[in-house]
Amino acid sequence: MTALAPVPDFAPAPVGAATLAVIGGGQLARMMAQAAVGLGVPIRLLAEGPDVAAAQVVPRTVVGDYRDLDTLRAVAQGCAAVTFDHEHVPTEHLRALAREGHPCHPGPDALVHAQDKGVMRARLDELDVPSPRHRLVASPADVGDFAASVDGFPVVLKTTRGGYDGKGVWVAHSEPACVAAFEAAAAAGVGILAEERVDFRRELAALVARSPSGQVAAYPVVESVQVDGICSEVTAPAPDLDPSLAVAAQRIAMQVAAALEVTGILAVELFETRDGRVLVNELAMRPHNTGHWSIDGAVTGQFENHLRAVLDLPLGAPDPRARWTVMVNILGGDHGELSQDLYAGYPHVFARDPRLKVHLYGKSVVPGRKVGHVTAYGEDLADVRARARHAAGWFRGDLGEESE
Repeated sequence: MTALAPVPDFAPAPVGAATLAVIGGGQLARMMAQAAVGLGVPIRLLAEGPDVAAAQVVPRTVVGDYRDLDTLRAVAQGCAAVTFDHEHVPTEHLRALAREGHPCHPGPDALVHAQDKGVMRARLDELDVPSPRHRLVASPADVGDFAASVDGFPVVLKTTRGGYDGKGVWVAHSEPACVAAFEAAAAAGVGILAEERVDFRRELAALVARSPSGQVAAYPVVESVQVDGICSEVTAPAPDLDPSLAVAAQRIAMQVAAALEVTGILAVELFETRDGRVLVNELAMRPHNTGHWSIDGAVTGQFENHLRAVLDLPLGAPDPRARWTVMVNILGGDHGELSQDLYAGYPHVFARDPRLKVHLYGKSVVPGRKVGHVTAYGEDLADVRARARHAAGWFRGDLGEESE
């Protein structure tokens, strides 16, 4: 048996506090750390580099490779639980940690459904959860056969593993157009899932927090707007959503969380179809971009409830604080000096809107990259949406009329 790597010399944790290991140093881990400060929960972070988003704010940080089992063991040693900023830790490593007495939340048997879209679709079919029609395919000819069974091209192709924010996703209009997807999948050593292209009205998301004891807290169903595969804007609750569809979406999220024994936050991304149904698009088993509104807009934000869940503490109320909350992502812009110096945006946006909330992630500005988000809330949706859009546009360096 491989010897455990030595535990780094961390600063001592507060007496009685349960230390939590967090794998991955992105903005989700950074916002977990903010929630952990309030709860008095020490975090031990495994980060990809010394200057990534979470490593800037977590003093107990190890820089290492999440694909190395001994590194994972060293970080998990002495921690009450292990949780994740992303879903890419190898499943076999998580099984090894669990066997060795390191509780992982979510566990490997749950997380694999967020890691592998083929596994996810098969399990959702078993649970009779409404989803787009789909099939695992091995060649462009297979895609052609699938397209013929779902009213023809275009169809959506997804890599079974590794895709996010629009990466690993193609819309194919013919068999020859599928070649690039299969070449990319072969290079990555993953498969291809074909799905019907859904005629949807809009995209929704249902978030729930679930503890090991089975307690569940369900957040309001939200509307999300995607631009080039990246979440741009979230409105909570989803405007003009039929109450029966909202209930159906929350029931799906709670059903999936229970059946897969998810611990922590589960985000279920959904299509609202034009004929009045909801279909599951994706699953994420971690705090999610569509839940960022809750940091400022809910009684208990998703990051705090994620920490409460993985430590099996009673969950907090997910109720909204105001009638409407709108979160708009700040994407790196290419509009000059202001879009590179995010801090320079503070004087204007704070003076213009003292109730605005801003979260910056400490990331270098690259065009199109998520570098932060803004949140506005209030009683008038048009006003709340305009305030959030203006602020995000200003940080992006977009100072024209469209930022109003």
